[in-house]
Amino acid sequence: VATSVMTFEYKDKLINLLDTPGHKDFAEDTYRTLTAVDSVVLVIDSVNGVEDQTRRLMEVCRMRDTPVMVFINKMDRDGKNRFDLLEEIEKELHLSLHPMTWPINSGKDFKGVYNLHSKALRLFTANTKADDDDMLAIADINDTILDQKVGERDAATLREDVELIDGVYGELDVKSYLAGKIAPVFFGSAVNNFGVQELLDTFIEVAPSPQPRQTTAEVVAPEQEKMSGFIFKIHANLDPKHRDRIAFLRICSGKFERNKYYHHVRLDKDLRFSNPYSFLARSKDIIDDAYPGDVIGLFDTGNFKIGDTLTEGSDFYFTGIPSFSPEIFKELVNKDPMKTKQLEKGINQLTDEGVAQLFTQFGGTKKIIGCVGELQFEVIQYRLLQEYGAACEFRTLPFYKACWVTCDDKKKLDDFLRFKQTNTGEDKDGHPVYLAQSEWFLNTERQNNPDIAFHFTSEIHK
Repeated sequence: VATSVMTFEYKDKLINLLDTPGHKDFAEDTYRTLTAVDSVVLVIDSVNGVEDQTRRLMEVCRMRDTPVMVFINKMDRDGKNRFDLLEEIEKELHLSLHPMTWPINSGKDFKGVYNLHSKALRLFTANTKADDDDMLAIADINDTILDQKVGERDAATLREDVELIDGVYGELDVKSYLAGKIAPVFFGSAVNNFGVQELLDTFIEVAPSPQPRQTTAEVVAPEQEKMSGFIFKIHANLDPKHRDRIAFLRICSGKFERNKYYHHVRLDKDLRFSNPYSFLARSKDIIDDAYPGDVIGLFDTGNFKIGDTLTEGSDFYFTGIPSFSPEIFKELVNKDPMKTKQLEKGINQLTDEGVAQLFTQFGGTKKIIGCVGELQFEVIQYRLLQEYGAACEFRTLPFYKACWVTCDDKKKLDDFLRFKQTNTGEDKDGHPVYLAQSEWFLNTERQNNPDIAFHFTSEIHK
């Protein structure tokens, strides 16, 4: 239910993979992870097609024009027609596609994929992992060897499909991919590691290396000599026995070195890290240095918040690390008044991690928890009890959306917040928020208050 980090090598390239949870396990953490990456692989289920959270993910990618590749998964299961899937993705995500591989049938009749770029066929065998022995170069798609391998009917269908695709899509425009305008598409079965190699081969060929990052002072290029990076995720109690708290640092420039002092900009103090570690496969290894694009774990004693910047002496902040408007709202109810302090500490630490957002309603002391996924409430309830000994329950609230509100005229904003006390509050940092009960209420307030801006994301404030 949380983003996991994995580093691996592929054909002399080092890839840092941030794997986000599936659709039922969504958290705001999932969206914020996208601010730490240089490109995205969107995995779409061939059975279910585009799901609600896929649309939200794509919106976040579009905020930064992040390059996207699409992997259509579970081709060995009976799912939607491949052309229908492409049309659905283009229509629902407002994204132009470019097929790089093409499936031969699907479900129990799935035979493999044809690589439109390298003109090679990879044959599929159920319940086995793909390897190079499954590859067959076919320079001419009309070669009869294709009929021998997949059968005349599927070979004929593939030839028709490829002719149509060549006519519609042509060559991949790499510049358009890097600008986030077009997405290469691959088909396969991830559980069988099938079709994944084709994606990785294209990924290391065209995906961007670490990119420059905007700060409050300048654009920081990865080649710059001085180290800089930002915290995009915090996870407490990864190991319940040790009560540890890990801050995830994305390095943007320079070289990070173990035991060297770095400047924590928000706190205006220097910190040293004796045990930074990387995430290689499933193990955590202490490292001596790290470079732009790397994600490393730092043991944290409570110094870090999401969005914090570490530098080698500079005083800027990295920008573009937002909070997102939650979609589900519940009141936090303390079941044991004797554990009020533990509950306060626990919910503050969990919201520091970005698991959820905490709002306090004006005109009362009601604590409102906002999440983007239902499962997060179960996670919060479990962790509060197990890690802090605080029992709680949640009461569903009739809110549709939380919007941060700003206005150049302070009096107008104060009047709005006073008149709408039952529907306004503040976030954890004290910034005013309007809690809309429905889309109609939200649109009405926006029309009635043209001088007030309603924001669906909020730059994490310092």
